[in-house]
Amino acid sequence: MTFTGPRPKEPYQIPPGEEVEGPPVTARDPRAWAKENLFSSVLNTILTVVFGFVLAFLTYRFLRFVFVDAEWEIIQRNITNLMVFHFPREELWRVWAALFVLAASAGFGVGAAGTRRAVEIEEGRGVAPGRGMLLRRVAPLVLLVGVLLVAAGSLTATLLVLGVAATAIAFRLLGRRVPARYFRFVALGVLVGIVASYLVITAFGGVPRDDWGGLLLTAFLAVGGIVISFPIGVGLALGRRSSFPVIRLVCTLYIELIRGVPLITILFMSAFALGFFLPPGTERPSLVTRALVALVAFTAAYVAEVVRGGLQSVPRGQIEAAQALGLSPLKTTRLIVLPQALRAVIPALVGQFISLFKDTSLVFIVGLTELLAVAQSITKQPDFLAQGLFVETLLFVAFVYWAGSYWMSRESQRLEQRLGVGTR
Repeated sequence: MTFTGPRPKEPYQIPPGEEVEGPPVTARDPRAWAKENLFSSVLNTILTVVFGFVLAFLTYRFLRFVFVDAEWEIIQRNITNLMVFHFPREELWRVWAALFVLAASAGFGVGAAGTRRAVEIEEGRGVAPGRGMLLRRVAPLVLLVGVLLVAAGSLTATLLVLGVAATAIAFRLLGRRVPARYFRFVALGVLVGIVASYLVITAFGGVPRDDWGGLLLTAFLAVGGIVISFPIGVGLALGRRSSFPVIRLVCTLYIELIRGVPLITILFMSAFALGFFLPPGTERPSLVTRALVALVAFTAAYVAEVVRGGLQSVPRGQIEAAQALGLSPLKTTRLIVLPQALRAVIPALVGQFISLFKDTSLVFIVGLTELLAVAQSITKQPDFLAQGLFVETLLFVAFVYWAGSYWMSRESQRLEQRLGVGTR
C-alpha cells in the first residue's frame, strides 16, 4: 500500500556514545516549541507571563536570602556537631578511616560494574553510557561535599576529602581489571566494605552507637535500614505467595499489621517494649539498635508489597516454561521470576528507600540526636539564642536531605536506563 500522507520529519540522530532514552525524537526549534506550548493563545500568554514573573520573584528572594541575608555563622561554627554531634573528637580519625574504606569498596564496585557493562556492550546486551555519566551521577554528592567543606573552612578536612576521592578513583581503576569470572563476587566485596567501615568505628575500643549523632547517625540508620529491609521484604513477598498456608498466613499478617500502624508507634514500641520480647537475662539493645529495628520492620513490610506487585507482573507462562525445562522451584524463582519482578519495580523500591532516608528524622522522638535534632538544638546555644536562626538550620538540613534523595533518584534512573525499564 502506498503512503500518500505528509512526509515525516527527519529523525534526530543521537550522537555516538550518548544513551538512547525511549523512542527517537525529532529536532525542534525552541521558538516553535515555546509558541506551541506557552504562547498558543491569549490566555496561555497571560498565564505564562504571570507565572514567569512569580517564579522569577521567588527565585530572586530565595537566592538573595541564601547569599546575602542569611546568617550562616551558626552552621559554620557547628558543622562538626551537625556531622557527628556527641561523637568524641579524639576519635574522629575512625570516621575518616571508615570513609576511606567506603571509598575503596565503592570505587572498586563502580570500576568492576563498568567493566561488566563494557562486556555486555561487546556482546550486544547493553547500551553505551553517555559522556560524563559518572560526573552526572555523583554531582549531588559532590555539591553536598563542597557546601560542607565551605562551611567547615578547614584545610585539613579538604585534604582528607581529596584523599578519599583519590582512593575511590584508584580502586575504580583497580576494579576495571577484575576478570569476568569474578563479577559475581563484586557485590559481596562492596558489602564487606560497608561492614568493615562500621567495624572501624565501633570495634577495637571504638565508639558505641549511642554516642553517635548528626549526619553520621542519619546515614547509619538509612544505609542499615535499606541493606537489611530489602532481603527481608523480598522474603516476605515470596512468603505471601507461598503454597504453604502457614507461611502465607504469617507473612500476610505481618505485612498487614505493620502497614496499618504509623511509624511513630512502631518506634515507640521498639524503644520501650522491645526488651519484653527478649529472653530473661538478655542484655537490652542500645537505643540506636532499637530504632534501627523499628525502621527495618516498617520498611520491610512496604518493600514486600512493592515486590509482590512485581511478582504478579511476571507472566505465568514463563514459570510454566521453566517448570517444563526441569528447573526446580528455587531456581525458577531465582533465575526467572525475581529478576523480572525487581526490574519492574525499581522506581517504587527506590521511592521507598528515599522515604526511609527521610523518615530517619523521626527517631528524635525516642531521644536520638540525628541531623534534624542537632539542627534544632544548636539554635538554643547562648550565642544564637532568640536570634531567629531556625530558617538557616532547617534550610541546611533540607539541602542535605535533598542531595541524598536526589542522588538515589539519579541512580534509580541510571539503573532503569541500563535495564531498559519502560523501553523494551
